[in-house]
Amino acid sequence: MRCLKMTVAYRGTHYCGWQIQNGQNSIQQELESAFRTVTGETVRMTASGRTDSGVHALGQVVSTAIRSEMECHQLLRALNGNTPFDISVLKVEEAVPRFHAIRDATKKSYRYRIQSGPVSDPIDQDFLWYVPFSLDVAAMQSGCEYLVGEHDFVCFQASGGATKSTIRTVFQCQIREAVSSPFRKLELDIEGSGFLYNMVRIIAGSLVEIGKGKRQPDWIAEIIQSKDRTKAGPTAPPQGLFLMNVDY
Repeated sequence: MRCLKMTVAYRGTHYCGWQIQNGQNSIQQELESAFRTVTGETVRMTASGRTDSGVHALGQVVSTAIRSEMECHQLLRALNGNTPFDISVLKVEEAVPRFHAIRDATKKSYRYRIQSGPVSDPIDQDFLWYVPFSLDVAAMQSGCEYLVGEHDFVCFQASGGATKSTIRTVFQCQIREAVSSPFRKLELDIEGSGFLYNMVRIIAGSLVEIGKGKRQPDWIAEIIQSKDRTKAGPTAPPQGLFLMNVDY
């Protein structure tokens, strides 16, 4: 058996998320189906994170074990010829034996996109959260600084998350205005050792509360100290979230 590492980009708008679910269309289902068409082999693929319905990826990493002897460049071309327009395999590589996309990950990077202002962008609405208010980016950035470091992030975990530990390390967190016209768009970039279920979306929702002036930046520290999900802000909608990169 060979182990493969694949890097995949996708638009999550029309999918139930990464994971196969009965009666729904998933990224995993499409990729496994493409592989079966190309090689005649049925495989199970594991992604670095099970992105939710509507969430996008520019650098999702997938591991699988195969028997096919097709070379990586041949698999890359053939898979892209058998996947929908909104899923692209960017890279196929030989991996070390027993490589696992989840267990072997050391760092993940996410981006959350927000539009702030009185008029929404009709073109970009599947790729951001439209907030019809003027947001204070400087205050939001001050809030970001309380997230950096090792903390128990259970307060930013949605119900349904299953993990042995809720302690994670955030290496970087920053929000900035993206170059865009005529609409004002913001990008929240966060990099960490790992993320809990809906963690980035709850962080984004909390920072927007600060941006609206409803909370002060040090509220983030209070949320972390409370270890209470109900103390944090709302869960931001899925379409603004992008998995950018995974390190190993």
